[in-house]
Amino acid sequence: MCAAARTPDRMHADDHLNGQVNEDPYRPYDPFDPHDRLHERLQDDEPVIDTGLVRRLIAVQFPHWKGLPLAPAGPPATDNAIFRLGPELAVRLPRAAWAAGNLAREQYWLPRLARHLPVPVPAPVGRGRPTVGYPWEWSVLRWLDGTNPVLGSLGNPVQLAHDLGGFVAALRAVPPGPDAPAASRGGTLAGRDAATRAAVGRLRGVIDTGTATALWDKALRLPDYAGPAVWVHGDLSPGNLLIHGQRLSAVLDFGLLGTGDPAVDLIAAWNLLPATARPAFRAALAVDDATWERGRAWALSLALVQLPYYRTTNPPVAANARHVVREILTDRSV
Repeated sequence: MCAAARTPDRMHADDHLNGQVNEDPYRPYDPFDPHDRLHERLQDDEPVIDTGLVRRLIAVQFPHWKGLPLAPAGPPATDNAIFRLGPELAVRLPRAAWAAGNLAREQYWLPRLARHLPVPVPAPVGRGRPTVGYPWEWSVLRWLDGTNPVLGSLGNPVQLAHDLGGFVAALRAVPPGPDAPAASRGGTLAGRDAATRAAVGRLRGVIDTGTATALWDKALRLPDYAGPAVWVHGDLSPGNLLIHGQRLSAVLDFGLLGTGDPAVDLIAAWNLLPATARPAFRAALAVDDATWERGRAWALSLALVQLPYYRTTNPPVAANARHVVREILTDRSV
């Protein structure tokens, strides 16, 4: 598998990059195959992105790679279109202007963070320019092998919880430095209030909006994070994780990377881990009650926004969002 993707407020499940969806990763592009419909727009200002466009971009800007096999990598992602280029590379093209703005952050920071992390992360090897019908910068990255973890089908969820906790702890431990950017998802819950309430309004008749509103109201009364800003990934969803042999093998899509409240990286407790594995994840990070509850509120807010936005355009993301809402509305643990 490769390097990565994201969601409307922002992947970020955000993005699904399973390079092993197809038995033959280099089979011809089929516009009638739902896994290949990368030309279907998921974002309002999205250009047409298909293998023809990517071949032209590679030929013009990286001609030494133009003879390599090219194929879509997995089902359409929410923020970025991903293609596999030969056996070792991936091409990642933002689907919208706001996603394109994250490329420079990844290109600059990932090489600096990678050596501190316990699993591989995307390694940029090329930075494409807007040209030949594509309006934004784009990336060529090293391909990372693995598969996305499947919600409800984890062979060893407690081990995965430990692995995820180790990754988050290692990322937090890297000193940010004065030039580290603020994370777009590292601020206060109050900053998400309007979007969350608007999403609840669109979900009447779909979820228990009364309970969702009550939980959100309670979350807004939590104390804001008062500690030092730490590095956060910002989008630890199943589509941005790779596993091999039931162990975490890579973390993808650092488009939301920045510094802020560490609670946002707890969202994996609800979008991937079963209830039985959440205590292991929490223990690995020594999370206090207030931080845990803020993390749950982040997971709820993101899922509430994603569910109506992707209900028809990206059913896998909508299904994960529905799962998160259901888990949190029935989760009474602190």
